[in-house]
Amino acid sequence: MRNDLVLRVIAKLLIPFILLFALYVQFHGELGPGGGFQAGVIAAAAIVLHVLIFGLDATRRIVPERLVETMLAAGVLIYAGVGVAGLLLGGNFLDYFVLSGDRVYGQLRGIFWVEVGVAVTVSGVMLKIFYMFAARGHDDGEDA
Repeated sequence: MRNDLVLRVIAKLLIPFILLFALYVQFHGELGPGGGFQAGVIAAAAIVLHVLIFGLDATRRIVPERLVETMLAAGVLIYAGVGVAGLLLGGNFLDYFVLSGDRVYGQLRGIFWVEVGVAVTVSGVMLKIFYMFAARGHDDGEDA
């Protein structure tokens, strides 16, 4: 598909909007359907589309495996960090209300950061799994 001009142009137009939609789902998850898991999957789908159109090597230059592996750890650390912050501020693990002087704002802040951690982790896991499967076919001389 790398030589199909129409697919390349459409993908270059769609991928930024897919990533923007992932951010919308992330930031409006507490107000409606969505949240970290859905946003992470949508963001990973944008990268998978890039692989399908431009090839595995081109995508690995933009989103290297080292970055994907860092996302796995960073997302878990963000999630756990919110819980530890609750402990350090005198609450229980993942007690959000202690994250601010205002209980409601503390809840919103805590949920936001937990959802960010989930989104980063889910996106990283989805990409890692896809890279692993795509590399199997790519090593045999096939194009992913």
